[in-house]
This record gives sequence, structure tokens and C-alpha cells, in this order.
Amino acid sequence: MSKLAINGGSALRTKPFPKWPIWDQHEVENLKQVLESGKWGSLHGDKVKTFSEKYANYHQANYGICVNSGTSALKIALLAAGVNAGQEIILPGYTFIASATAILDAGAIPIFADIDPNTYNIDNDKIEDAITDRTAAIMPVHFGGRPCNMDEINAIAKKHNLKVIEDAAQAWGSEWKNNKVGALGDAGCFSFQSSKNITSAEGGIILTNDEETAKFCRSFANCGRVEGGVWYEHYYLGGNYRMSEFQGAILLAQFERYPELKVRREKNAKYLNEQLSQIEGIEVLKEDENITSNSCHLFIWRYKKEYFNNVPKSKFIDALRKEGFIVSAGYSIPLNIQPLFKNLAFGARGRKVDVGVDYTTFNLPETEKACYDEAIWFPQFVLLGDENDMKDIVNGIIKVKENISELAA
Repeated sequence: MSKLAINGGSALRTKPFPKWPIWDQHEVENLKQVLESGKWGSLHGDKVKTFSEKYANYHQANYGICVNSGTSALKIALLAAGVNAGQEIILPGYTFIASATAILDAGAIPIFADIDPNTYNIDNDKIEDAITDRTAAIMPVHFGGRPCNMDEINAIAKKHNLKVIEDAAQAWGSEWKNNKVGALGDAGCFSFQSSKNITSAEGGIILTNDEETAKFCRSFANCGRVEGGVWYEHYYLGGNYRMSEFQGAILLAQFERYPELKVRREKNAKYLNEQLSQIEGIEVLKEDENITSNSCHLFIWRYKKEYFNNVPKSKFIDALRKEGFIVSAGYSIPLNIQPLFKNLAFGARGRKVDVGVDYTTFNLPETEKACYDEAIWFPQFVLLGDENDMKDIVNGIIKVKENISELAA
């Protein structure tokens, strides 16, 4: 008789994991205040302004500019930092596509570097190899909430006179050497999209310590206006990327409970790291004492199929899901071979635009292994469970491993 649920056996777990998003009467009351005020736009209300100030202060940044998405934040930050059309931006090949499309939207050219399999962040040793006379900036992605080695990245940037725009979309409160990410480079960008640890369904924020960069971010996000200027005078090429007061109201409530939830995620991630590292064929990401806090937007681990009867990652994940677990295969395609980049479909209606880069020639072996063979994720809300939930995860993986012969390779 089969023991695995995928083959008709009993599932190890039937209890649901915590649901996301989490909300309570605080969100309701904040939204009610905005609704009744009649000031629904951030140019007239105070919710977005209050949130941006609190968030910037929490992240040890001088300035915070709220916008309508993390993608918009990246585009605006690049332009505000002085990146010109046709210049190149170096970023990892293993990240959400918005990191790269924001670069294209700013008129620049994404150049992909491989990742370090021990961190799933950009491999800093590969950055200098990607630098050309067209390079303008580095975009490190604090993937899953794990901070990049910003000392090394900033040193490379200084050596080559490059800007650093942090993609911190998944890294609220993460710290490198007790310094919160987001204002460690020239600017940093966060997302508040539905899956994120702080969410208002959509939205984003740009952080910076540079007054000039902040000035241009505010202008580009507000139709090219300038502070103190006449309402119908537009000085720069901007757009309407403003956040609404309704989003600000939700974010203020979400933000108040965030520190408590962050502690719970980190505690559970520590437990999983300790337990899963003892299972042969499972590798967790490398510990680093310089990472003094991690938002744990994702819990990432590596699956070595040679220890699992060469069963493909996809089939192993299917078996875990049938046992009652919420688990993801992560990104399935490296960014450089996404159809968008293979076809250079950067123009109107997907028209090919030759930017002088053949993305199919990029050599990103660790990114490919992550996509096709190794990377497995638990989403952040799974880490909001209790200790018994974490024990179930460990036991579920052990169950599938012990009965791996039931899965054909």
C-alpha cells in the first residue's frame, strides 16, 4: 500500500497554514477615516505622508517617496540617480522580471550576472566581469529578504564610478551589519504588492539619503512638478505614479504589527535552517554573521535530486503539496531566456529593438540550476505558523524522502 498522499496514502497534514493578508479593525478604521475625510488622494491627505516618514525613519533613511508600485519605484530611482538611455545596469538573472523591465522602462539595458548558490543573491565576483564602458549602475536584489554583501558592492561601484540602486522589494527591515537595507546605496526600492510582508495590494516606496535624488523622485512621481512650484508648471518628464490615501491607510496599520511578525518569521526560519540542514540532499542557504536581520519574505532551500532517486524537483514538490504543504518551485526560467529577452521584444506591440546585446549568450549556470533543478521556496506567511507547523514541514520532507521509491524518476 502506498504511503505517499500523491499515490493515495494519507496526507501528513490537513491543518491549514496561516492565511494572508492579515488584517483587523485597525485597517478598517484607517480606511474609514480616509473615506469620510473626502481626501482620497495623497496630495491632499496625510496618510501617505505619515507612512513614508515612518517607513524612512524605520529604515534609517533621510527621505521616503511613496509610489504606486515597486516596479515604478525602481524606474524612478534609476532616472533620479542620473541613469541615461542606452546605459547598462547589472543585476542578477534570478529575480522577478520587474527588476529588469524597470530598467528597460527607464531606457537603459539590463545586463544579467549569475547568482551565488549559497545566498541566491548576485555573485559579487561576477559583477566586474559584466562592467563595460556603458555601465551606469548595479542593481543588487536582496532576494527573499536576505541582504546582499553591500560592502563589496559599494566598493565595486566606487571603483568604477557607478550608482547602486537596491531592489529591496522583499527586504523590509533586513539588515547588513546592523544597517537596514534600502539606503545603503544611492537609492533603494520596496514593494507592497499582495504577497509582500507589508501589503496594500499594490504600492511601493523609494528610500534615499541624497536630497537631490529625493527631489527628482518626488518630481518624476508627480507629473514633473517641483515642490513649491505653480500647480500647472511641469519642469521634468514625469508621470502620475502617486500612491492613494487608501493604500497609505492600510500600510500604516500593516506597519504597526510588522515588527512582531518579522520576529516570528525569523524564529521559524532559524528552526527550519537547523532541521532541514540535517536531511541529506537538502541544503539551506549559508549563514552570515553580517546579516543581522532578515525579513524572510521567502524561505529558500536547495533540493539535490541525486539524494532523492533522481526524482525531478517538480515531482518532489507535487508530492509535498499532496501532503498538505504550501510550497513553490520558484522562478522557472532565467530572465535572460524569457521570451521578452530572447526576442528583444522591447518595442511597441513587441517589436524587436536591437540594443546590442544577445541575451541567449549569457552564461548563468547557477541561475539555471536554481530554476530547473534546485530552488524550492516556502512563502512568508507559512513562516507565521507555530512550532508544530514547522515540525510538520520537516516531517513532511522526511516522509517524502523515506518513500521516494514511490515516485518514478
